Amino acid sequence: MDREALLRALNAVRDGEMTPEAAAGLLDRAPFEDIGFAKIDHHRQLRNGASEVIYGAGKTAAQIAAIASRMIAAGSENILITRMDPEKAAQVEKAVPLRYEAVARVGVANPKEHPLVGRVVVASGGTSDLAVCEEAALTAETLGSRVIRLYDVGVAGLHRLLAHVEELQSARCVVAVAGMEGALASVVGGLVDCPVVAVPTSVGYGANFGGLSALLSMLNACASGVSVVNIDNGFGAGYLANRINRMKGIGEN
Repeated sequence: MDREALLRALNAVRDGEMTPEAAAGLLDRAPFEDIGFAKIDHHRQLRNGASEVIYGAGKTAAQIAAIASRMIAAGSENILITRMDPEKAAQVEKAVPLRYEAVARVGVANPKEHPLVGRVVVASGGTSDLAVCEEAALTAETLGSRVIRLYDVGVAGLHRLLAHVEELQSARCVVAVAGMEGALASVVGGLVDCPVVAVPTSVGYGANFGGLSALLSMLNACASGVSVVNIDNGFGAGYLANRINRMKGIGEN
């Protein structure tokens, strides 16, 4: 249940349109629902502005479907399911309404159309970073942010990035995704006046050390205003970018 739904219920009780018992029924799973293998935080959206996210890796399709079903029954929409492979998605969509994006390995249970606000740019160093980029982009979009995708604009051909300076500078937050030496984040940070969320990826040759070289480069970025999430963590970057984009006091467009 989100804040608006709670206020509607309370107003309905005040106006005599709902009994106190019925309103209490909307809250009877507070603060969480224990279904044995999971404790579902139904009030996450009320506290944090977004429903609990289901991490699909390590869970069976039946477990994912059970959690999503209980969240839907409690009123949740646009439930993110990350790191879910296509085989699990095919099973989950038999149990709950599901939109699935195979490249990002992201599913959205009980998908609903909603207005998108602000502007988040997701930029990638190369096409090989696409899966992480799409995880970030779909996360931000699902949470309500308008996303502009700028893919394959890495520093090996800097003119490709500079051709999109206007779009970069229109953003409230930029997610810079890159493997190899991870230089994209520093370059973007020197071009924009908004926060930059850098995402190192595991893309690269041997001395890349599974993304460690990009991570250390981004942590040592010379440009100010760059923060860094974990290797391949597109979800974390998209979630943070959405929060920045939707911060109170920033006008929506």
